[in-house]
Order: sequence, then structure tokens, then C-alpha cells
Amino acid sequence: MRINPVLVEVERSGFVESRHRGSAVGLAADGSVAASAGDPDVPIFPRSAVKPFQAVAMMRAGLDLRDELLALSAASHSGEDFHVEGAERILAGAGLGADALQCPESWPMEDAVALAHARAGGGASRLRMNCSGKHAGMLAACVAAGWPTATYLDADHPLQRLVAEVVEELTGEKPAAVGIDGCGAPLFAISATGVARGFRALVTAPPGSPERRLADAMRAHPQWTSGERRVERLLMDAVPGLLVKCGAEGVDAFATADGRAGAVKIDDGAMRARVPVTVGLLRVLGTAEDVPADLEPFAAAPLHGAGEQVGAVRLAPGLF
Repeated sequence: MRINPVLVEVERSGFVESRHRGSAVGLAADGSVAASAGDPDVPIFPRSAVKPFQAVAMMRAGLDLRDELLALSAASHSGEDFHVEGAERILAGAGLGADALQCPESWPMEDAVALAHARAGGGASRLRMNCSGKHAGMLAACVAAGWPTATYLDADHPLQRLVAEVVEELTGEKPAAVGIDGCGAPLFAISATGVARGFRALVTAPPGSPERRLADAMRAHPQWTSGERRVERLLMDAVPGLLVKCGAEGVDAFATADGRAGAVKIDDGAMRARVPVTVGLLRVLGTAEDVPADLEPFAAAPLHGAGEQVGAVRLAPGLF
């Protein structure tokens, strides 16, 4: 098996103390490969980066949401109060309650949100779980299609079979393996290149199509797909027309309004390493040339010692 190169170095006081290997790919507006590192054609579990594809399947099944609730159906949200209220609205619109959710109970995924929630006397719940918007959307799609809700996570459920078809269609790949994600939903192994193709398909789809409606909703309401302070929201604010979605275990995927796209997988699963590579791809694709100052904190996330910056998590020199 090919050993992927070092994508990101962690430099402290002028000394490289850690290195993260992985693969990455950037597609030009016409879909051709414009930049790559490592082997982006090896199948990976994209984790939550496939949520937009799952949401497209929900819409094809009959899910009819608007604006921020549609964005929430593809979210890995921080568990903030407005995320919880949004998931409740999706469920209520389908005549369901939170007891229908089959995602695990969880604390909010963002530390600051979890701390505030605990101080207010809150605890873990299915609604606070970062995938509750997706699960609420899946349940609402089942109600719209007349499918059973009690088994909506089963791999042979009509909704999950439709998700598999949409994943294959958008990525151009037949999944190499099927697993179970952290939230309990079926998960499909495809390559980083396939993930990038799928994100490109979302933004280049005709206006009014499920793919384009979803991409537009996520870009218009990035705080609903992540959180008020999350890096995905900040990146979409910094680059007009950018669609970006992270996945657990070091995955990032993005596309721009004109069809440039990319995907990143960090071999050791380090989430801190994905963003510098994403920014590096954006720059090499020519997307971020106009906003380098806004992106610099993401390209080289600062490391501190005794309150002072002493280093950074940054792209490996000469990678792209």
C-alpha cells in the first residue's frame, strides 16, 4: 500500500513536533484533477462529509424543508439551542417527537456550548447530538414517502437504499464497503476524489434541483450546518459561494460556485490537520486569492505557550 505524504506539520518554537499524513485532491471547474497529494483514489469513510448526499436522497423521497431547516438536515451541528429547536420543528412538521430519533444521546459537540449547557442544568440528549438534524430529516422523509419510521436506519430500508443510489450517482463510484457511522446510519466507503466529484455535482446542478437547493441552503445558513463559531461557518463567510462540510476522522470536502472542488482525508484522523489542507487546496485552485488575510488563521492555526504564540499547525512546505 502506498504511504501518503506528510500534509501538515505542527511546529513549536521552530521545531516540528508532529506530522500528519494523508491524501487530498482538488478539481478544476471542469471536473479535471488540478492538484493532488498522496493517493486520493483509495476508498475512505467520508463520515459526515456525506451528509449533503444523504439530504439529497431525503429530498428525492419527498422531504420538503426550506432555508435553515434544509441546511440543518445536512448538519454536524454544535448542539446550540437553535439547532435543537430546528430539529424539533422538522419532527413536529412530520407529526413526530424526539422519541422517534434513533441517534445516540450526546452532549453538544462544541466544548463551549457543552459547558454553557451544563451550567444551565442541561444534560445529554438525542436532540443535542450533532446528527439530530439529519435524523429528523430522515424521519420526515419517511413520513412523506409513506415508509416505516421504526426501521429508518436499517441498510435495507427504502430510504437507505435510496441514499446508496444517490451516493453512487453523485460520486461516480460504487461504494467499496458499507459500515455504520457514529450516529447509527449506514456509511459508504468511497474515495476522496469521489467525494470531491459529489460536492461539485451539488453546486453545478440546475437551480431548483434537490442538489442545488441543498447547496444554496447550506451556503446561505452556514451556522445551521455547523455552529455560530465553527470553522466551517467562518470559511463560508470568508469565501463567497463556498460550500464546505467536515467529517470525523480528519475529513473535509468543499466546492465553489463555479464547480472547483476538493476533499481531504488525514490518515491518523486528526481533525486539526484537515483545515490547513483545505485552505491550501482553495489557494492552489485560485479560489482564495482575494481573501488571504481572512484565511490565514485557518491556514496556520496558532499554537500557544504561556499565553504567547509559539508555533502553528500548518501545511507542509512545498505540498502543492
